[in-house]
Amino acid sequence: MKIYTRTGDDGSTGLLGPGRVSKTAPRVEAYGSVDELNAHLGAVRALDAERWLDAELSVIQAKLFNVGAELATTAPEYLGRIQRIGDGDVADLERWIDRLDADLPELRNFVLPGGTPLAAELHRARTVCRRAERRVIALHAVEPLEPRLAVYLNRLADLLFVMARWCNRRAGIVETEWRSGPA
Repeated sequence: MKIYTRTGDDGSTGLLGPGRVSKTAPRVEAYGSVDELNAHLGAVRALDAERWLDAELSVIQAKLFNVGAELATTAPEYLGRIQRIGDGDVADLERWIDRLDADLPELRNFVLPGGTPLAAELHRARTVCRRAERRVIALHAVEPLEPRLAVYLNRLADLLFVMARWCNRRAGIVETEWRSGPA
């Protein structure tokens, strides 16, 4: 099977359902941002030489394919054929947040993104996750979606932030707190 089909050469793409839409459609923007997030998490895993977060990130990457599939599905009859994000998936993220956060000092100020290359990439993934969340919320404003998709992305962004802080702490890197005013 060839990787190229030429069907998108006109700027359209197919969804899981009838018809084609513009590659700039809100639905495509939403699942495209989720796909971009997944690619960033692949980079995070490549940087995680100690495999500190590999088990969790492996699960998350698979779940993001589920999120993307649901976002790409326009026909209700197809929704029953795909694995969808559930309350348990959100609970998993919350459990991981709580476990990692227990090892961190209390957050009293904003922290500047950075630290180790691994933590910096986790911060970048967090910002992409927030964009994906915004795209899903924007799509939901014009087409009904399962609200749990936005909840999952919201919680995932929180987890990525905590993971970045945790990786810096584990590596012995002190976080740089943001201070307003002159440096």
